[in-house]
Amino acid sequence: MRHFIGTMAVVVACSALTSLAAAQVNPLPVLPPKPYPPTPRLADGTPNLGPIEPNKGYWHLSQFQDYKQVLLHPKEIPYQPWAKALAMQRRADLSKWDPQGYCMPPSGPRLMTTPFPMEIIQLPEQKRIVMIYEGGTHIWRVIYMDGRAHPSDDNLNPTWLGHSVGRWEGDTLVIDVVGYNEGSWIDMVGDPHTDRLHLIERFTRKDLYTLRYEATIDDPGTYTEPWTVGFDIVWDPKGEIQEYICQENSPWMRRLFTEIREKVDRK
Repeated sequence: MRHFIGTMAVVVACSALTSLAAAQVNPLPVLPPKPYPPTPRLADGTPNLGPIEPNKGYWHLSQFQDYKQVLLHPKEIPYQPWAKALAMQRRADLSKWDPQGYCMPPSGPRLMTTPFPMEIIQLPEQKRIVMIYEGGTHIWRVIYMDGRAHPSDDNLNPTWLGHSVGRWEGDTLVIDVVGYNEGSWIDMVGDPHTDRLHLIERFTRKDLYTLRYEATIDDPGTYTEPWTVGFDIVWDPKGEIQEYICQENSPWMRRLFTEIREKVDRK
């Protein structure tokens, strides 16, 4: 029931572009007073981006509908003319055709602004990191940490989540992603991208309760220059990720199927 209500809230927020508070699925966790405990670390000294207690805790993602809310630089999103026209049309349509509303996967930074829990699982011996997202069609992603390069253009199959390789720069996890298809929107209000999208993400656990996330969107097919968003994410030490099936809980999907049936009946 929690997740059905949460999905309803997200859809209503998307359709009416209501406030962030109305769209948030889970209430913010109650944290102790500052200063917070320091960044936890793994045995090898690497920052621990996940739980410090077995089977407890997740990152409490918040929703930002329009990335102008979290734009770091430049001061405005640097659209190409066609991209701005499309983005404004999607806003005018109140995001009616948002693919995520029909249970298609979010991608890029929108994975980090879909307001459901997420968890980061570090597997140093396997040289990879797995990120699990309760919302966003209950999806996961794999970040390769073995030093590999991206596949060549001829071997790169465009996908919803792209191909991710990671590295550590000091205490910051840097993830380089290419190979996106064009099915997703950058944010809820409809900023587009092409399959030329190159994303650079930075994850820094500033302390026990704070994860700094920054993402640079570099898509010369859509924007005149790269642009960067950034925000802090809060750790919920008591949370546990639960099952969430988008197809069972999406009013938009039911609406779509109803429209299809009505068209068939009219024929």
